[in-house]
Amino acid sequence: MIEQGSAIASFPIGGGEMGQLIREKDWSKTSLGDSSFWQQSLKTTLNILLYSKFPKFLWWGPELLCFYNDAYRPSLGRDGKHPSILGMPGEEAWPEIWETIKPLMDQVLEGGESLYFENLLVPIHRNGHMEDAYWTFSYSPAWDDSGIICGVIVTCAETTQEVFLKRKLESSERKLRLIIQQAPASIATFMGPEYHTDIANTNALNMWGRKAEEVMNKPILEILPELEKQGIKGLLDEVYKTGNRFAASELPVKLLRDGELKTSYISFSYEALYDESGEINGIISIGHDVTEQVIAHKKIEASEEKLTMVIDASELGTFDFNVKNKILDGSDRLHEIFGLAPGSNIHHEDFVSNIHPKDLKVRQAAFERAFISGNLEYTSRVITNGNQIKWIEVKGRVHFDKKNNPEKVIGTVRDITAEKLNIQKLEESEQKFRLLANSLPQHIWTADNEGNINYFNKSVYDFSGYSPERLEEEGWIAIVHPDDRAGNIKAWSDSISTGKDFLFEHRFRKYDGTYRWQLSRAKPQLNEDGEIQMWVGSSTDIHDQKEFMNELEKLVVERTDELAKKVKDLASMNKELQSFAYISSHDLQEPLRKIQTFSTLLLEQEYENLTEQGKEFFKRMQSAAQRMQNLISDLLAYSRTSISERKYEPTDLNKLIVEVKMDLKEELAAHNATVESDELCTLDIIPFQFRQLLQNLISNSLKFAVKNRAPIISIKSEKRKGREIEAEFLSPDINYCHIRISDNGIGFEDQYKERIFELFQRLNGKDKYQGTGIGLAIVKKIVENHNGYIAAHGKPDQGATFDIYLPES
Repeated sequence: MIEQGSAIASFPIGGGEMGQLIREKDWSKTSLGDSSFWQQSLKTTLNILLYSKFPKFLWWGPELLCFYNDAYRPSLGRDGKHPSILGMPGEEAWPEIWETIKPLMDQVLEGGESLYFENLLVPIHRNGHMEDAYWTFSYSPAWDDSGIICGVIVTCAETTQEVFLKRKLESSERKLRLIIQQAPASIATFMGPEYHTDIANTNALNMWGRKAEEVMNKPILEILPELEKQGIKGLLDEVYKTGNRFAASELPVKLLRDGELKTSYISFSYEALYDESGEINGIISIGHDVTEQVIAHKKIEASEEKLTMVIDASELGTFDFNVKNKILDGSDRLHEIFGLAPGSNIHHEDFVSNIHPKDLKVRQAAFERAFISGNLEYTSRVITNGNQIKWIEVKGRVHFDKKNNPEKVIGTVRDITAEKLNIQKLEESEQKFRLLANSLPQHIWTADNEGNINYFNKSVYDFSGYSPERLEEEGWIAIVHPDDRAGNIKAWSDSISTGKDFLFEHRFRKYDGTYRWQLSRAKPQLNEDGEIQMWVGSSTDIHDQKEFMNELEKLVVERTDELAKKVKDLASMNKELQSFAYISSHDLQEPLRKIQTFSTLLLEQEYENLTEQGKEFFKRMQSAAQRMQNLISDLLAYSRTSISERKYEPTDLNKLIVEVKMDLKEELAAHNATVESDELCTLDIIPFQFRQLLQNLISNSLKFAVKNRAPIISIKSEKRKGREIEAEFLSPDINYCHIRISDNGIGFEDQYKERIFELFQRLNGKDKYQGTGIGLAIVKKIVENHNGYIAAHGKPDQGATFDIYLPES
């Protein structure tokens, strides 16, 4: 037995490296004082934290002193904060993210509520520099001995790799789609039993003699009715029902051209497309018009698989395995992972029976190592009762008895099936890209974001006669005609520096020493932040067409699809709910109720004692409070309503400006501010949302006004075609109402023009400028709800400008 005094002196007991560091630290030099006088609640909380296998962090006391366990230690990186931040006040330990996380902790400390975030970007300083890191974490309150909230417990998992993997998957899918659009063959996909046209590249449209707007999302047999009697429907039905591929070479097909049926000879193939459950949901058609050709093209086989979303964070199952009686006590999540009934203990034989037979030796070897080292770690497959195969990651710690025999194992199980599948799909997608590129007679190549070409398809080597080693040694410019090299290099350099599409005609040297004209083009591929990640290019032989072709049509890549739109809409709706629920429930409801309550009491009890001016002030205050109540009700209704249910009304922006100026009358007067506005547009909008947008932007200008400079806020609008406005993201043929709101305030560096719209992001210190950091995020959401765009520009000490573009219905 351990005596009480000894237990206190050695607190905490165990706890790995961090437990040892806590025992060795001189706590008398901190605000906590000697550890022998610590509150029991702190000791209990630290013991739970130190023995957890999941990364945990504790902020404690008025200074929010730092504690963390061994599982959290790797998140700090090398040669960084560890172990110096142990016991250090939070603001000193984490200055780079304090403005981001401190408001979150205040919610927990003041309101006692727990918070949860998934895949939140929180950059931290580690490994000698700032790193972008994504986290899934929760904040929970911790109480002292008297029941007062005295700290915040953080349970977290870094999800940076999962987020980057998801981006790579999306980039790979865009790359495959771009190759299809640039392919010299005619490629189209038909979805569903009615064969609605989903994809049709330029060559397919030319072969059919139709325009894109005539065919997209329409049944192919309705677009080309002349095919009905030529047996094409029967071929499509057979492929759709059986999944058997159909291919034909130089098949005569009559197509309607210039009002007459003309015979074309086409080599083509039909292949079935499958959904995620393995069911046929469409057909892909790959073909060539070989009427005037004598050389047959290699048939192109391609199928586009829909990528599943990578799960944002894995939930953990926990277990306590008794080595002696072979009984395993597991959490409900563990039962769920293994497909077992919840609430019951699991015997060793039942647990092992779920392990995939091929992975039993992996598990056995892991336990043998664990009984020596004390640490258990392995990855295996499990087969659930429903014959579903899952991948799991097991981590744990072995506890030994007094004779150093293993007594029990405590650990966690994480379902990593999604990660395994995503890695496999990424590899398959990359392989499909290379197989498709190598099957094309067209030259395909890619380059990094600095313009260094890092891939050529097989066609380049076959055409030039160069080996990969020789081409790498001499460089791609070696196969370009000497007279074209200078212009080629200049055009490519201009595209790399500006980010504009590359388009250039030049001659390539063939293996027999002759030169042939090529049209080379490349487009930059962007990530979510608008940064160039790579270039995808192609070179097409135009030698025979050079004398009579003035220019080739540029291929337009349609980058949006139905699945991406639905995912984006869902993410937008979730963020809307978070933003507006936060305002309504926390920042507005409580103080508003107090204002209404106290103002009512004063009017009921002190009405006769007030001056006429005082009575007028109270009436105005009650009127403003009622307007605020109505706004909150509208916001709450808005947060629960989908986009399709929102009601748009023709609204005169001039009247809306007048209402907003009345709402902000006192604030404008206090700042000696002037709001100037021209004759503004009338638009179909959601009035209460747009009132909130204008109020937020004007309030923002007042908040960030320059001291001793009267604020001047200018509001202008005009209606113009998208092509007449210098904004790449606008559609050229749509009419927009351009609303510009500018001020003469403190402004901001233009590099932050995207960041200011992010949730909880602040460019200035909280001590100098009040606010929650969500006002401009709400503005952006309201603009997006109206299918519009917003952009911000600023200059320090010269003011900020917000440009809003709303399409006319």
